[in-house]
Amino acid sequence: MFTLAEVASLNDIQPTYRILKPWWDVFMDYLAVVMLMVAIFAGTMQLTKDQVVCLPVLQSTVNSKAQPGTSGKADFTTVETTTGQGEDTSMRTVSFGSAPTVTPDVPLSGATSSQYQPTESGQELKKEQKDSLGRKTNLDFQQYVFINQMCYHLALPWYSKYFPYLVLIHTIILIVSSNFWFKYPKTCSKIEHFVSILGKCFESPWTTKALSETACEDSEENKQRLTGAQSLPKYVSTSSDEGSPSASTPMITKSGFKFSADKPMIEVPSVTILDKKDGEQAKALFEKVRKFRAHVEDSDLIYKLYVGQTVIKTVKFIFILCYTANFVNTISFEHICNPKVEHLIGYTQFECTHNMAYMLKKLLISYISLICVYGFICLYTLFWLFRIPLKEYSFEKVREESSFSDIPDVKNDFAFLLHMVDQYDQLYSKRFGVFLSEVSENKLREISLNHEWTFEKLRQHVSRNAQDKQELHLFMLSGVPDAVFDLTDLDVLKLELIPEAKIPPKISQMTNLQELHLYHCPAKVEQTAFSFLRDHLRCLHVKFTDVAEIPAWVYLLKNLRELYLIGNLNSENNKMIGLESLRELRHLKILHVKSNLTKIPPNITDVAPHLTKLVIHNDGTKLVVLNSLKKMTNVAELELQNCELERIPHAIFSLSNLQELDLKSNSIRTIEEIISFQHLKRLTCLKLWHNKIVNIPSSITHIKNLESLYLSNNKLESLPAAVFSLQKLRCLDVSYNSIALIPVEVGLLQNLQHFHITGNKVDVLPKQLFKCVKLRTLSLGQNCITSIPDNVSQLVQLTHLELKGNCLDRLPATLGQCQLLRKSGLVVEDHLFDALPSEVKEVLNQDTSIPFANGI
Repeated sequence: MFTLAEVASLNDIQPTYRILKPWWDVFMDYLAVVMLMVAIFAGTMQLTKDQVVCLPVLQSTVNSKAQPGTSGKADFTTVETTTGQGEDTSMRTVSFGSAPTVTPDVPLSGATSSQYQPTESGQELKKEQKDSLGRKTNLDFQQYVFINQMCYHLALPWYSKYFPYLVLIHTIILIVSSNFWFKYPKTCSKIEHFVSILGKCFESPWTTKALSETACEDSEENKQRLTGAQSLPKYVSTSSDEGSPSASTPMITKSGFKFSADKPMIEVPSVTILDKKDGEQAKALFEKVRKFRAHVEDSDLIYKLYVGQTVIKTVKFIFILCYTANFVNTISFEHICNPKVEHLIGYTQFECTHNMAYMLKKLLISYISLICVYGFICLYTLFWLFRIPLKEYSFEKVREESSFSDIPDVKNDFAFLLHMVDQYDQLYSKRFGVFLSEVSENKLREISLNHEWTFEKLRQHVSRNAQDKQELHLFMLSGVPDAVFDLTDLDVLKLELIPEAKIPPKISQMTNLQELHLYHCPAKVEQTAFSFLRDHLRCLHVKFTDVAEIPAWVYLLKNLRELYLIGNLNSENNKMIGLESLRELRHLKILHVKSNLTKIPPNITDVAPHLTKLVIHNDGTKLVVLNSLKKMTNVAELELQNCELERIPHAIFSLSNLQELDLKSNSIRTIEEIISFQHLKRLTCLKLWHNKIVNIPSSITHIKNLESLYLSNNKLESLPAAVFSLQKLRCLDVSYNSIALIPVEVGLLQNLQHFHITGNKVDVLPKQLFKCVKLRTLSLGQNCITSIPDNVSQLVQLTHLELKGNCLDRLPATLGQCQLLRKSGLVVEDHLFDALPSEVKEVLNQDTSIPFANGI
């Protein structure tokens, strides 16, 4: 036999699951335990004391009752014995006649043997007959045991015999039905995850920090809470490693709560520091809640299973009540038994008594009462399930009471679980809602960020850039730390991959800030901060994926001088900028666009009157429409790089103020249109490098004012004499072509300072080259040169000489006469340098500080 504890274990659940047990489920669990006790008590009584006692109904007694002439006195013999279930047996025979006499208890064996065994003396026989008064049944002990067992199974109703087992089975079914949603694998995992997250949210210091604002708003409620908590001990958080908090340290001042299965205890408000560990745990909770919500809101399995098990319990209650009520009256103390074993016993009818009848009847009535209460609670549960839509949960009350008005409503299983928790304690849902709010999450990030990025740490990340400006680069943070705006001497601020960047009014302290970089960072700016940026910001870099990510306030920076846009600006999105977008940029001088344009956006003409430099770097997309360039009459520098241009655009020839043109990395094959550059009187720099140009037309001589010509990385095989007629040319770069000969006319370029012809097929250097006495840089590397003339000494201003990668056997000793040339500026193989005379090497090794001569 099993114990009550073993059966009651079916009703056990994890203690943390109790928050999902409303009062009716708890009450039904207790009722189930009581019903278990009834079943086990009845079963124990039945196994130990249940018995039936039967006596034969004598024929003479029946006949005497049936004959009217009789005196009305009936003789009745009573034999009392136990069923085979008892250990000790005894029998009492009572005879009722004209002079009824009750005999003492005499063993059955003695009574029966006296009829058949001869006595040794007549006196003993006479005494025996005197003691055995009453009706003789002629039944021995085994026959009584046999008939009692027969009648126990034939005369007793089946419900009297199996009542304890039926109660036990029904109760186990009800217990299993009540807790099946906690055990079913597909719901158990979700419930376990939910309870785990709910407990962590309840205990999280961030919940206390977030809800403290609500408590501060309602001072009256706060007073009541403090009054009620005066008798409780104070709780001071020890989660922080720091000692006394400073004024700038984020604080938590709110009543703390302990998560447990019982009702939470309210504690006295305490001052705590949300340290890094607590902050990271809170961030992880936000992510867990977000993923759990996405997972659970997709289905309503938990809700359906709970409704299903409640319906099963209700149907079970109706079934038990219907068939049990019919068997109440069948439990009786007296029963008539006709076992049909006359050939074994000699009697056809027996009258039996059931000693457990009254007890079973009382237990049955008690069980019916418990079942009725259980059933009414099931009906109430069904009423609650269908009275309101439990697959929808609104945080409207929490939104009204707290500062987090963005807490979303939830649905399906997520909503149902929150409804169940509300039946336990609504404070759980209120605290859980904090982790559904984006405002709360952003605030947590802000506090954690400021706690981690202090002023001292930010100061360590400040560096000097190439322009010798103080620069701070922040990468992949949750926001912009407040301490950034205390760096008042900062010149450049770079914010990269910070999606929740906010620029507060404190930026007005950064009086030196003139350059701002926003890389995938759609920063939000408050009005006061915008006013400061509008008046002080000079350079802005914006990197984006879609043009919609460009903050709207960018187009209103009236004092902006330089704007760099890097991102997708294809023709489909050009209209999103709008014709009026750039009109407010009245002082914009430089516009740099790195994108995938197919045409120059028309709205760029809004800044055409004052734009002096336009740079367009395409990603290889062919730029086909360039008519807008004609309106940019004041542009002095124009770069069209990687635009798949095949010819020089005609629109460029209208830019009368153009001084520098860069057409790098295109597909230009011919530059016959170069003759039209004669109208560009101010053009001084022409960059046609990284193209597919085969030859240089003689019309290049018409560009009289050209000072720099870049033709590297093309397919040139020769240099026409016309190039050397450009008397103002100071820089000529024809590196990485297929040029085999340097014309002698190179000596005509008396103003030439930089000559690059690296990576060609030159084998001889004309002496006229060394007449360009102003040369400062001469790059001759990776050619086929076999010797360097001695008159290289004429290049007295030479500071850089590249000779590496040729076929030289030696270097001329006259290199020592190049007064400004040093070893650091001489690019040559080590063995050639070592072969120089020692005095030459000594001159080249001198570490003399030479002032940098003016270049181009």
